[in-house]
Amino acid sequence: MTSPGKLSLYEAIGGDDGLGRLVQAFYDIIEQDEDAQELHLLHRRGHGVAHSRIEQFDYLSGFLGGPQHYVRRHGHSRLREIHEHVPIGPDMRDLWLKCMTRAVAMAAITEPTAGRLMEHLARAAEIARNQD
Repeated sequence: MTSPGKLSLYEAIGGDDGLGRLVQAFYDIIEQDEDAQELHLLHRRGHGVAHSRIEQFDYLSGFLGGPQHYVRRHGHSRLREIHEHVPIGPDMRDLWLKCMTRAVAMAAITEPTAGRLMEHLARAAEIARNQD
């Protein structure tokens, strides 16, 4: 049996079910919260929120140590390249992290897993930042 400290984040949040709850909560916030309107508009300018829900689930699955769905379909998982068409400065990065923090709580991901997850997501958000 794997000890809790050795679980991948994907396993620690509950695998597909936990990741599904996280992605659903995140995009529900994006679509419904007035404070997240800027993120919602960015997603609507692209392929839409429904598409983003699928892509984020697939990306985060591999990013967190689970199945590499995104890489299998797209051949890579380079965040900067994936987001090169989207202007991401410090304010957008911070808004994304604020919404994700709320989604983590809504998905009932508890400490210490929540803190570990947010550390990984904060690093990823900074890597995706492409503007000052």
